[in-house]
Amino acid sequence: MRRSILLSVLLLASGAAAAADNGFYVGAAVGQANVDIDNLNGLSSADFKGEDTGYKFIVGFRPLDWLGLEASYVNFGKPEDTIQGASIETEGDGFTAFAVGFLALGPIDVFAKGGIITFDTQLVGNDASTDLAYGVGAQFRLLSFSFRAEYEIFDADGVDDLNMVSVGVTYTFL
Repeated sequence: MRRSILLSVLLLASGAAAAADNGFYVGAAVGQANVDIDNLNGLSSADFKGEDTGYKFIVGFRPLDWLGLEASYVNFGKPEDTIQGASIETEGDGFTAFAVGFLALGPIDVFAKGGIITFDTQLVGNDASTDLAYGVGAQFRLLSFSFRAEYEIFDADGVDDLNMVSVGVTYTFL
């Protein structure tokens, strides 16, 4: 009898999780942003390598089980590094637009995404550009919530490596 009840609860929970995957969603994530700039200001001995806590706010639409469209505001914090005895800090943020491909495995989705970022940075002067962005991740769906972990790479002009590893949560409106 206990096994039957446990099996029924598990089936209901997995069905509820699977039912909440399509529709409009909003969310937020926090993680570690990494910024690497080789040869800062043309100096071969001036490599900037900084990291800081970053965050993002997410809005998206998943019309099909395997496809979604997602936009976000990303803030990379204020990574800093010491170069030739001087402490240097950078700031960066941007807006992204992604197409997201999902592979649903029960209540777990693995996903890959590709799109663009409109990026503003402040290191030595101000710089703005629109560049490619892509990433991979996984999420666990429970009712209307999804708990996700992802790795994103942003090919920003003038930055050799800009990426973010984050964990977050989204809420889907049915």
